Formats: sequence, C-alpha cells, structure tokens
Amino acid sequence: MKKFTLIALLVLGATCAFAGDSPALKNILKAKTYAEAESMLNSSLNELTDAAEKAKAYNKLVDLALDKYNKESATQTQNQVMKENKPVDIEGMNLAALNAVKAAVECDKYDQMPNEKGKVAPKFAKNNSTRVWPVRLQLVNAGQDALTAQNHADAKKFWSAFVDSDAASLFAECDRTKQQPFFAQVARFTGVFCYQDKEMDKALKYTEIAMKDPEEFENALNLKVAILGDDLKTKTDSLTFLKNLEQLYAEHPQNNALLERIYNMHNMMGEKEAALKVLDDALAKDPNNFVALADKGINLLNDKPAEAVSMLRRAFELKPDNALIVTYLATGLSIQAQDIADKAKRNEVYTEAIKYFDMAKELDPDKNTSNWGYNRYNAYYNLYGENDPRTKAAEAEK
Repeated sequence: MKKFTLIALLVLGATCAFAGDSPALKNILKAKTYAEAESMLNSSLNELTDAAEKAKAYNKLVDLALDKYNKESATQTQNQVMKENKPVDIEGMNLAALNAVKAAVECDKYDQMPNEKGKVAPKFAKNNSTRVWPVRLQLVNAGQDALTAQNHADAKKFWSAFVDSDAASLFAECDRTKQQPFFAQVARFTGVFCYQDKEMDKALKYTEIAMKDPEEFENALNLKVAILGDDLKTKTDSLTFLKNLEQLYAEHPQNNALLERIYNMHNMMGEKEAALKVLDDALAKDPNNFVALADKGINLLNDKPAEAVSMLRRAFELKPDNALIVTYLATGLSIQAQDIADKAKRNEVYTEAIKYFDMAKELDPDKNTSNWGYNRYNAYYNLYGENDPRTKAAEAEK
C-alpha cells in the first residue's frame, strides 16, 4: 500500500510539473515576427495564466526584436569591414532596438513578481540585461537620425525611451561608462521636445535629470526656468513662478542667473523695494556679487546716481572687460555731472565719463552688447561743445 501511494504521488507530481503553456502563450511563442507576436500578446494578455506566462511572452518579443536588430547590425558591420554595400534597414534596426528595450523592461516587470510559492525567481532578467543593454545605445543614434531628418516626434520617442530605461531595475547593475558623456545632454534635448509639445510635466522630468550632470546643469536650469515661467497670464501665475524661482535659488544659492531672474520678476510686478531687497540680501552674503552690484547700480541710476556709480565701480573692478557695465558706469557719471554746479568739477566728471565711454567703444565697437553711442556723444557735447571736432566724431559714431 505504501509503495502504491508513493507511485501515485510521483505521478501526480509529474503531472503538475509538466502542465503545459496556455494556448494563448503557445500561439505567441510560435510567432515569426515581432509585429505578429506583439499583436497576439496585446489581444490575449488577459488569457495568459500568470505573471510567469506574461514574462515568457514578453521575452519572446525581446527575442524577435533582437533577431531583427542583430541581423541589420551584422550587415552594417560587414559593410564597414569588408567595404561592401549590402542594404541595411536602418529604420528597422532602430525600431528593433526600441522594441527590444521596451519589451525587456516589461518582461522584467512580470519576471520579478512572486511565484505561486511567494518567491521571486526571475528567469530572464540576467540574460536580458546583458543582451539588451548594449543595444539600448542604438536609441541615441536613432534619435539623432530622426533629428537630422527633422522628425522631432521620432527623436523624442527614441531619446525618451533611452533616458527612461536608464532607471529600469533590469539595468541597475549595468556599466554606464559609455553613456556618461552624452546621457544628460540627451535628457535635456528630450526635455526641449516635450516643452515644445507642451508636455510640461515630462519636460520638467527630463530637465531635472539633465541638471544632475555638472556639464549640463546651467543649460538644463535655464530650460527649467523657461518651463516654469511659460505662459504666465495672471498675477497668481507670476506669484507661483516667483515662488518656484525662490525655491530653486534656495537650492542653488550660488546661481546668479536665478538671482537676476527673481530680481527681474519683482521689477516686472512693480515691486521695486522687494527687488532691491533681493540684491541687498545677496550683497550681505557676498559683497562682491557681480550681478547684485551691477543690477543695483543700474536700478539706482536715475534716482541715486552717486550710489549707482559706487555700485557700478565695484562691478567694473570685478569684470573690467564687461562692455555693458562700463557703459552704465559712464552713463552714471554723466548723470552725476549734469547736477554739478561747479564747472571745473563738472568737466572733471564728464572727462571721466568719456574715458569709460571710450573704453566701452573699444570693448564693443559694434555695439553688440552695449549701446554706448548716444550717451557717449552727449558727454562729448556737454564737455567740448557742439562744434568741437571730437564731438562731431562722436556724433558720427552714435
């Protein structure tokens, strides 16, 4: 009796172990092309009996995508090595790379689910991470091909998949050395495309990824500010944007571009005292903050020219090759001179103003950054008179 029972149990165990794949999975596994397998999987996903079957089905998609990719890639390599010119389906290869990455990530989602015993025992993760990770780099080339063809939609499609898949747990242990030089730049460009398509949440996501790279930080930060400040229609919009700027500045207190943007926002909202406080707070932390000195000097030019000149002199000492600051310093001196009653003293200040105007002209002869022409002529006019040859020359250059 005991012997019979043992045999019965063994037979029962064998029956359970070899319970076959579901009909839906069998059909998917018989597919010859990615498109065929994907169509069947999408239409019969709910007919697959469990997570293990779904993982197996998606792994079949990975197999078929890689078959296409490897075939075209091998032909491309052969052409390069053997100097041949066999046709290569570049578009098909790019799409196969995209399909392989997406299918591998989806496969891993089910592969990591607990089995009937409550244990996680992935069957495909190691192999897929090894074989798909190198293929994933093709998404960068695919995006560049699309960009060259001015197909921004496809560029966004390929590059977003490249960036998104970096965070997939399937690839957590993969070596990122090869992608390091360009990963953040691709993320930023993807953010730009999303911004252009008004997908603001996605644009911010990719921009913030790019900001993690020191090389891309400034450009990505500027993009983030542009996204946050897009389409401001009401005062509430402006206040929200200002709050976002202040939060960013608190996170990056050394970033003077943010400081200047906050200052400008207060000015645009008619909050002059708040604008000046922003600059004063910055100068309290760093008396040599060039942006704060320059902006405060420019702000005070008409109301307090003496204080403005003092600020602009300090800014000039920090950046003597900045033509715009030199022009504003010269302008401030001219404004001061207008209110001096003593002729000798007045001419002395105009002479100094002209020295800086001439310096601005030398630094920026084409007036690309500073329009020094008219104010320079005015200083010459007030010092030398209308008919002096030096005044005439300045008039010709205004």
